[in-house]
Amino acid sequence: METLVDEIKRSLADRHVVEALAILTERFPGKVVFSTSFGIEDQVIAHFIFSNNLPIRVFTLETGRLFPETYYVWNRTLETYAAEIEAYFPDTCAVQRLISQKGPSSFYESIENRKECCRIRKIEPLQRALEGAACWITGIRADQSDNRQGMSQVEWDNTNQLIKFHPIYTWSLDDVWQFVKNQNIPYNPLHDKGFPSIGCAPCTRAVRAGEDFRAGRWWWEDKSKKECGLHATSS
Repeated sequence: METLVDEIKRSLADRHVVEALAILTERFPGKVVFSTSFGIEDQVIAHFIFSNNLPIRVFTLETGRLFPETYYVWNRTLETYAAEIEAYFPDTCAVQRLISQKGPSSFYESIENRKECCRIRKIEPLQRALEGAACWITGIRADQSDNRQGMSQVEWDNTNQLIKFHPIYTWSLDDVWQFVKNQNIPYNPLHDKGFPSIGCAPCTRAVRAGEDFRAGRWWWEDKSKKECGLHATSS
């Protein structure tokens, strides 16, 4: 798929975010999707999509372990933009088996257990959400982690067999905050309490001074393992 990726890169080069998203919706009509976790980067992209009535399906993964503050910003987003955000839940039987066999906190016990929980609550629902899509929009930025600095703004996701586009990949965190404040975009109040990256409540803590962006995610694990698998499948 190198030719398609190169073609998309050329068509989006130096384009404003809204213009780039519009080009993708024309290139892949009815098949462009955006996944939001209601983090501050995703709120910026949701603003671009909803404010410009772009024909992009927006969805979120409702893992069942989200912070109350995440539900708050979810509601605020719906109220602000009068938009629809599809919720994808994990398979009930799979969750029941996991909790019955290993208890509610098995993810603390090993990386294998944590990845099993992520697979059930996030990866499998994501695969359902991406069915039929040709282009997946994300809020990834290069400076969020070492792993993400090695990505490209336009990529081919071999696992899900689609194009991935990260519209604000080159933005700094300061760029994001300035835009959110200038546009009065609703955001998760946990960001004001030292949470730069927000996932499931049991797996996320505030970041201490001097720690990197994703230090609060799965903090009990080695730094090199700080991905759940959602964005670790591109090639």
